[in-house]
Amino acid sequence: MSKSLKNIGIVSLLTIVSRVLGLVRDQLGAAIFGASLLNSAFLTAFRLPNLFRRLLGEGSLTAAFLPTLQEELHVSDRPGAYALLNKVTSWLLVITTGIVVVAMLSTGRIVSLILGSAGRYGWMADQADKWHLVADLTVILFPYLAFVCIAAAFNATLHVFDRFTEPALSPIWLNLSMIVTLGGAGLHWAKTPLGAIHWLCAGVLLGGFLQMAVPAGVLIKEGWRPRFDLTLSPRVREIAALMAPGFLGTAIYQVNIYVVNLLAYQINDSAATLLFYANRVMELPIGVFAIAVSTVVYPLIARHAVAGRFEEMAGDYRKGVRLILLINVPAAAGLALLSRPIVRLLFQHGQFTAADAHAMAGLLALFVIGMPFFSVVNLTVRAFYAVKDTATPVKVALIDFLVNLVLSLALMRWLGTPGLVLASTAAIVVHTLLLKRALTRRLPAMRFAPLGRSFAKILVATAGMGAVVEAGWWAVRSAVAGRTADLVAVLVLIPLACVVYGALLWVLQIEGREELQALVRAKLGGKTDLAS
Repeated sequence: MSKSLKNIGIVSLLTIVSRVLGLVRDQLGAAIFGASLLNSAFLTAFRLPNLFRRLLGEGSLTAAFLPTLQEELHVSDRPGAYALLNKVTSWLLVITTGIVVVAMLSTGRIVSLILGSAGRYGWMADQADKWHLVADLTVILFPYLAFVCIAAAFNATLHVFDRFTEPALSPIWLNLSMIVTLGGAGLHWAKTPLGAIHWLCAGVLLGGFLQMAVPAGVLIKEGWRPRFDLTLSPRVREIAALMAPGFLGTAIYQVNIYVVNLLAYQINDSAATLLFYANRVMELPIGVFAIAVSTVVYPLIARHAVAGRFEEMAGDYRKGVRLILLINVPAAAGLALLSRPIVRLLFQHGQFTAADAHAMAGLLALFVIGMPFFSVVNLTVRAFYAVKDTATPVKVALIDFLVNLVLSLALMRWLGTPGLVLASTAAIVVHTLLLKRALTRRLPAMRFAPLGRSFAKILVATAGMGAVVEAGWWAVRSAVAGRTADLVAVLVLIPLACVVYGALLWVLQIEGREELQALVRAKLGGKTDLAS
């Protein structure tokens, strides 16, 4: 597990860089466009190619491709793995190109038909322009999905080869491209806000190309030779069969997110923007650590599953869950307690007003309730995929979708945008509990009971940390005000909270402490071989 901790550290570090750049990108967009209709339209349009990316690339494809490629590597070594990669990427190229062409030709017409049908019943009669704006931006952005879907296959291959650095760099290329095109070319050459948005779209396309090209270059150096091959080998058929239910499950989840975004776009001009930015801040600790844990642990538990070592698989899975909860439970508490100073300091600039920041902070405080649950779901779904059970996550995802949709439609009428957040939070809690129950039935060794003591210690340490943060924030507000108070909250209270939380965990003797100690000693001693 020490080598896994090293890989988690590498992925986490690069993900921190990516998330910081993503935060800069979001801050730049918020300062230039504010919580405007134009910004909401761009973010809504960007959701659709991202939806297909999750469906075809990072979702069901990666889940089906990685364990199958693992088996092919075991049987046929790298030549067999490279041959399988060529077949998969060839099919991806054909399928994604077809989707892009159809979407670019039909999106505007589909929106017109929907608006025409709705207009007969008096719905959206005065909103035609805002929906056509989304359609126009969607057409520009859709080629992005072809780049990132193929990139997902390249990154999955690198994961199987135990190379985690290059895949972790992938989102950095996107964020840098968007920052340069918006903050550089967009500000200097765009004559109108819409022109600046078009430069931002160009950054998305450039970033997507780099996300594909960089891991491809690494694989070529490793010995891969690209070849167009549409042969339907048994392995390709197996991947397709595994993808089918996984595709449906991912589709349910991603459509769920997209529908919520459309509902927010319908509420008012700013709702989609505020919802997006609040969700992005909430995802920071998830992306930095939880996704890093899942990325590194998934190939490990997949190897155990292939070999039939289910006790070892359960052990590494629980270590992954413990690491996720270790970070995300206190992170959720801290974000909830300090949501207002964090949002004001990060986003209240330029066109993003104090009223926008106040509304976004409220959404963030609600979002973080579901953060630990979302983190655990990500790894638990991969545990099912490791044993090639893609049907169970689909069934649970369908229930999650129905819960979210029903609650969203009901709560948005009474509460507006906060109602959408509460609905998604309730749905992810239900999703987690049902997945946990199904996993234990499928693999009794994967029960959560051994994590009980660790979880109790995490809760105790989080409660102590929360008390310190709440008292500290009260003291800060009593002593200073405005931007100074927000700076003290972020620069002083957050590090203090980390120290208090770490000290409490140490006193409580949290499980897994020895592994972290060994990793630190190895680093301090200059050792680089941490295989175990």
